[in-house]
Amino acid sequence: MDICIVTPGPKGTLINQYGEKTVPPAHWAFQPAGDAGITRKITAKGQYWRVQIKKGKRTISKGVWAPAETIRQVQQEVTAVRQTEAYQKKQQSALIRRDQKQTLYEAEFCHAVQNFLNFHDVHKATEQSIARAVTAHAIPIGSGTVARTSMIPIEDRAARAVIAWMRHNTTAYDQLPIQRIKGERRRIRRLLAEHSVMLLRKYRQGLVADPNCPLQKALV
Repeated sequence: MDICIVTPGPKGTLINQYGEKTVPPAHWAFQPAGDAGITRKITAKGQYWRVQIKKGKRTISKGVWAPAETIRQVQQEVTAVRQTEAYQKKQQSALIRRDQKQTLYEAEFCHAVQNFLNFHDVHKATEQSIARAVTAHAIPIGSGTVARTSMIPIEDRAARAVIAWMRHNTTAYDQLPIQRIKGERRRIRRLLAEHSVMLLRKYRQGLVADPNCPLQKALV
């Protein structure tokens, strides 16, 4: 098999697509995931095994097995290119563009969070504090939060990010002993989300905030 997908098995073994234990050829080596440039060049050679795992609905690559000589050559080629002045300038320009894009998105996302919160005028200061806190939590590149996806509108991203932030900061979710029953975690999240929506409604209506309100405590 020149190309195949395998998953980690017990005691360092690999499981192929047929559910059978398998081992890479003796002259192969493993290249861990983490350097997309090297991985792309290795897989472009057309002889590799990709190691993947399932985490929820996501498929995560752990790296690739490939001929050791191929990995060595690719690493040398990539290192040589990355040491050139042209590459360094290109990377610096890309970093500047990414930072600019991130700054713009941060402001856009924070505004979307405030629009979702839509607190009464008497609670605008709290609204702004929550928006900043949610944005700081959700927006970092690589955070893996809903704010980093482009699959749904930014309004939905903001709403989900608020509920997620409240779940971890205004409820006991992180300490709850959740039973290993299918759908139980989803059920608890739904109940906590309903509680969070009720809490937000009070601020939207302009009701006096209780000093012991978990939302106020979360902002201290």
